[in-house]
Amino acid sequence: MNQKRDASLSREQPPWLFAAAIATTAPHALAQPLWLTAFAAVLFAWAGWLWWEDRRLPGRWVLMVLTVAGNLAILAEYRTLFGREPGVALLVMFMALKLLEVRHRRDAVVVVMLAYFLLLTHYLHSQEIAVGLWLIVALWLVTAALTRLHAGPIERRENLRLAATLLLQSLPMMLVLYLLFPRISGPLWGLPEDAHTGRSGLSERMNPGSIAELVTSGEVAFRVRFDGPPPARRLLYWRGPVLEDFDGTTWQRSSRRLTEEVVQADGPAITYESTLEAHGQRWLLALDAPLALPEGASRDGRLAAIVARPIDSRQRFRLRAATAFRFNLQEAPATLTDNLRLPTAGNPRARALAREWQRQARAPEELVDLALRHFNRESFHYTLRPPLLGRDAIDDFLFRSRRGFCEHYASSFVFLMRAAGLPARVVSGYQGGEFNPLDAYLVVRQSEAHAWAEVWFAGRGWTRVDPTAAVAPERIEQGIVSALPAGEPLPAFLLNRADWLRDLRHRWEAVNNAWNQYILGYDGERQRQFLSQLGFVNVDWRLLATLLGIAGSGVLAAILLLNLWHRPRLDEARRLWRRAQRRIGLNCAPQETPLAFAERVRRTDPALAPAVDAVVRHYLLARYARTDPEHLAALRAAVNRLPRRRIV
Repeated sequence: MNQKRDASLSREQPPWLFAAAIATTAPHALAQPLWLTAFAAVLFAWAGWLWWEDRRLPGRWVLMVLTVAGNLAILAEYRTLFGREPGVALLVMFMALKLLEVRHRRDAVVVVMLAYFLLLTHYLHSQEIAVGLWLIVALWLVTAALTRLHAGPIERRENLRLAATLLLQSLPMMLVLYLLFPRISGPLWGLPEDAHTGRSGLSERMNPGSIAELVTSGEVAFRVRFDGPPPARRLLYWRGPVLEDFDGTTWQRSSRRLTEEVVQADGPAITYESTLEAHGQRWLLALDAPLALPEGASRDGRLAAIVARPIDSRQRFRLRAATAFRFNLQEAPATLTDNLRLPTAGNPRARALAREWQRQARAPEELVDLALRHFNRESFHYTLRPPLLGRDAIDDFLFRSRRGFCEHYASSFVFLMRAAGLPARVVSGYQGGEFNPLDAYLVVRQSEAHAWAEVWFAGRGWTRVDPTAAVAPERIEQGIVSALPAGEPLPAFLLNRADWLRDLRHRWEAVNNAWNQYILGYDGERQRQFLSQLGFVNVDWRLLATLLGIAGSGVLAAILLLNLWHRPRLDEARRLWRRAQRRIGLNCAPQETPLAFAERVRRTDPALAPAVDAVVRHYLLARYARTDPEHLAALRAAVNRLPRRRIV
């Protein structure tokens, strides 16, 4: 049985809706459960088959059952219907179901509006350039579907050209809104339940192997641009959480609050800008040691720079640091006591070795030297694949496996120092970075994650000691690739050292960085800088609203003048024909001829038909038989005889 369709929805219109729906939902298959992708694909295929065979669409009870089943499945998958992931899943399901009830034009408009909204959701998962290019193409298709609903029966190429023209005409207003609309701090899309999902990076806990897991990732942690020449690589220690509490296996950040900090710079200050990727923590990962912090940031008493809220979106910060410094020459006794604390039992061989060193050493500095010589002279190996450790993890590492990554060396070193009576703690963060000569940014990746130690000396304060440097000095001087043996599970781009590949990667990352800095990163600070270059100093919401109103009005006025300039000039006959339609309150459709219009009037309003017939007859003569000027006068008289009707 043939499907009854609304006259305003022709058979040629649904394929445009299918194209818009697929373009806006298909990329979500990369981030959604397989069952949901299969469910949506089956519904899309079903809707397409019904259209192709011109069959009746399913009834409301069928759609209701499918909707309830889909909602229950999403609820079972995510344990909620609220938040980013379940919200996007619901939108994809609704799009697939809506295609099964497109009977009227208003249903088609709902599909188009849903497609526009789905375009926004792609940036919840990725904001890369490739995603932006895909969304431009998808936006073109969705707009083409909208124009096909309202522009009448036009050819496919003409419809795409019309949609592209509309989008190009919107560019000036889009640019005005982008530059002048007040920036919103924080993520535009985010709920408390999922504001920090999907974040990777350092945490406040360190287990054996936790840093090694980060190193296998090639994701960018942050980018840095120095105001002057960058420091040497061996000085690039980016400080994260300081870990003081140890339970025998796990190091974690202490909950005790410290406020006393005295930092003395022993060298020139280094000023730089850091673009920090979202990692869901409060750490700024500042260059050790931070001297000046951005507004709203502070130090936690352990020299780590923090902000009040977790970093859940890409942000830029201006900082100043000194790589040569002294920190807390006078330390609180309670803090020193905390950094001597060890579990009451466990790791007896490590404790015995520390006591032996304590008897040998005549000064605290000699304890550190003894430990570093031990790591350097014994058969220790630097690897991402250490064997599993037992209950006495420190003993197992020092005397049995002797294979580990930076967290193994930092953890065992701090344990030995504490057991020997020297206050010490673990510092986690990043070390090094790769300089991109094309945009002068230092790129620090997750693969640069590192852990080192700090010990406290009377008269010198907290001093950095990196036991990894005693085992694999190449890690500090040249990077992780030079320090690890062949076959380690590093990102592929780090293992391939071909110059042309490195140059290609630098070019691509420079383009991505420019996209992040100047397009995605156009925040309130960038906006103030832009307006200050135009001469506006005190930028607030009032100024932005005024500039937005002026610029927006200017763009609209320019578009209006341009349209008036290119408006086709009507001859007298066509002008009178339009006047006739206004007088009787009826319009001749674009695809309707004057004779067909007169026939329609005869069917719908017989009393008006004679007057309309006269107008049509004289209009055709005046339009196509221009040799006789009397036809134009007769048309004008016929139009004036038409009754005036109010347009409903």
